[in-house]
Amino acid sequence: MTSADNLYFIITRKPEYQLHINAGRICYISKKTHRGELQRCHSPTKLPVFFVGSYTSLDYNIEVSSMEELSAEEAELLLAVPEDAERLRWSRDKDALRAALRLTKGTAVTVDEGGQKLRGIIRYIGKLTEPTISCPLTGTFFGVELQGADRGKGNTNGSYRYNAFFSCAKDCGIFAPFSRLRPSVPSPVSPPISEPSPQLETEELISGDRVTFFISDKCRHGMVVDVQEKDGQHIVRISTDTDENGKRGGEIEVPIQLVAKGEVPAEPESMDIDTALEEQNTDYLYMDLSVNSLVEVTLGSGNSYGIIRWIGTLPDRQEIMAGLELEEDKGVSDGTFKTERFFVCPPKRALFVKLSSCRPDSRFQSTSANHSETMPKQEDTESETEHNSGKLETVPPISAEQVNQILIGRMRGIQGHCNSCYMDAALFSLFACSSVLDSMLFKTTDPQDAPIQNTLLHEIVNPLRSKGFVEGRHIMKLRQQLQKHGYSHSFTTDEKDPEEFLTIIMHHILALDPLLKLSAGGKVQESYCYQIFLDQNHSLVLPTVQQLLEHSFHSAGLKLAEVPSCLILQMPRFGKKFKMFDRIVPSLELDITDLLSEGPQQCMLCGKLAQEECTDCFKDPLFSHTGFKIFCKTCSTQVHAHPQRRSHHRAPLDIPKGYLGRGMPHTLTREKLELFAVLCIETSHYVSFIKYGPNSQDWIFFDSMADRQGESDGFNIPEVHACPEVSMYLKMSPAELANQVPRDMEGVAKRLFCDAYMYLYQSPSMCLYR
Repeated sequence: MTSADNLYFIITRKPEYQLHINAGRICYISKKTHRGELQRCHSPTKLPVFFVGSYTSLDYNIEVSSMEELSAEEAELLLAVPEDAERLRWSRDKDALRAALRLTKGTAVTVDEGGQKLRGIIRYIGKLTEPTISCPLTGTFFGVELQGADRGKGNTNGSYRYNAFFSCAKDCGIFAPFSRLRPSVPSPVSPPISEPSPQLETEELISGDRVTFFISDKCRHGMVVDVQEKDGQHIVRISTDTDENGKRGGEIEVPIQLVAKGEVPAEPESMDIDTALEEQNTDYLYMDLSVNSLVEVTLGSGNSYGIIRWIGTLPDRQEIMAGLELEEDKGVSDGTFKTERFFVCPPKRALFVKLSSCRPDSRFQSTSANHSETMPKQEDTESETEHNSGKLETVPPISAEQVNQILIGRMRGIQGHCNSCYMDAALFSLFACSSVLDSMLFKTTDPQDAPIQNTLLHEIVNPLRSKGFVEGRHIMKLRQQLQKHGYSHSFTTDEKDPEEFLTIIMHHILALDPLLKLSAGGKVQESYCYQIFLDQNHSLVLPTVQQLLEHSFHSAGLKLAEVPSCLILQMPRFGKKFKMFDRIVPSLELDITDLLSEGPQQCMLCGKLAQEECTDCFKDPLFSHTGFKIFCKTCSTQVHAHPQRRSHHRAPLDIPKGYLGRGMPHTLTREKLELFAVLCIETSHYVSFIKYGPNSQDWIFFDSMADRQGESDGFNIPEVHACPEVSMYLKMSPAELANQVPRDMEGVAKRLFCDAYMYLYQSPSMCLYR
């Protein structure tokens, strides 16, 4: 990708969420991506951009209002300026940029070097380093040969990092950005530097202004919500103090010519005796509204829904006000009011209204028109008390005896919202009925990461285990926190892969020790998940997970350095469409004894101490159904006496000290992991299966968006239900299972066998609760 393929911008103010990005940074977006953004939204408020010089390949969603577009030539000039703040200041001086672009070789200039003004002549104009794929633009520098008495005061002979860009005597050259150059003879196109003139403040109405407006010759008061242009006329949206009857206020749209800034004295507005101001201000006490309450308000366009993010008084206002984060872009800010920040939310989602104008969200208070479920009440006050007191309540995972009572039913599990199914399914699988990774909920973490850990424990895992339900807003809060940390600009909107989310949580946020330690060639590699890869010569048709893992380890020359507490396996599929196998048979147990790099191993034929391994026997049809091909000396000799096996490559096994000469112990403990969850995906939607008990029928199926009622307003109905039909298929022989037509399989069994994406296994001895 060349510089001409991109659009370039400079950050003009520090982004709200990406706190590590300074104003003055240069970023870019490909023209193709930009066209796609314009097709999706004619005037996008944010753009996904990459930063020049970034150490990562992540793109960041930056507000368009926080960026100013540059030409590629201007961006190259500014990139040579070393400091972000200085770069931003020079970007505002368009005259200086235009003058720099007109400089040519042979121009006499003065160079600012260490506080001295040195005279010289431009000998080179261009880049000093080559662009790369991740950095398609580099700075434009000016190579100057010093003249007269200033010769010898430079630092180069025209070379930079062993590359010669021009030639001059030693220490008679300087490479400098345009900001340190001045033409010796100023021209009309190169005026001196001057700071931009401050903009004069206007008396235009802005959100939050107190105003007086006139309706039907009556004078009323309110607060500006927004100013819009409709049909060539400026219209002011006003949150009114009272309605036309003198009662609770709402929202109204008024032509701007009927609005005056400030509160003009007028006759008292009519008001019923029963609705005194004090009673209006305390309405919320009787409706039990507080921070994080789901509410609705009546705006000019109808009812809008949101969450209370802040309650208090605003400057110059005596009424109790509420700061709402709306579900749709019908607000006026990102949580600021007259430049003062009260909370944080996406742009155009914040709205400040009187608390008395809010009422509980009716969608969650009464029975749905199409469904008989209501939203289970969440005891947020209890959770907040626990959170604020620092108490780390330990709620054990749901036991097999409790599953029917706590988990089974509609409005159970984790409520899906806005492409969250990958996260819903992953968290449900990990924590609903298993404690194998509970250590990351309680481990000491950095102060900046503690809020994420608290949200995970107090607002997701504990409610899931104690009440069987987690509202979608708590998952959205976790996604917002991850996005604020800068890992991805689209955590709150786009679908991710479960392994990407789990790696960020376990590695980057909570710094959990890697779950998997692999031994290869005497070196140990660490990871959190293992992706199964197979060579092209495998003979598997209807494989079990056990066979897939053994073949993958064999083809890659891997062993387990130690028994993992949790083994997360990604199936051999690429993306959401291509699957290497139409069906995979779940292995309820994984026998990893022969996969361990240390410890005695049994001969696969007689059970004695194994001393040799044969890699070629993996391809032998006689042994294709068995595990690793390891033999004692006697059996290996007999097996390889066959003419077709004499050329097989055999390798000695590492035998632990003390076993040579003693043979195999009578009882070798086999190391086994048990299956506890499976994530599946079909048509970009993740669901999960949980194996929660010892019986073959102890299976449940979870879908965070089982009923996508009113998906536009975020109200999806999650569901957990039993799926005992799975056990029937697990008992079938491979031949019987191969003859099953997927679409005719009972219940949700087809999803498990045909759509498996990730298997989760645990070591029974390493779980906190059993």
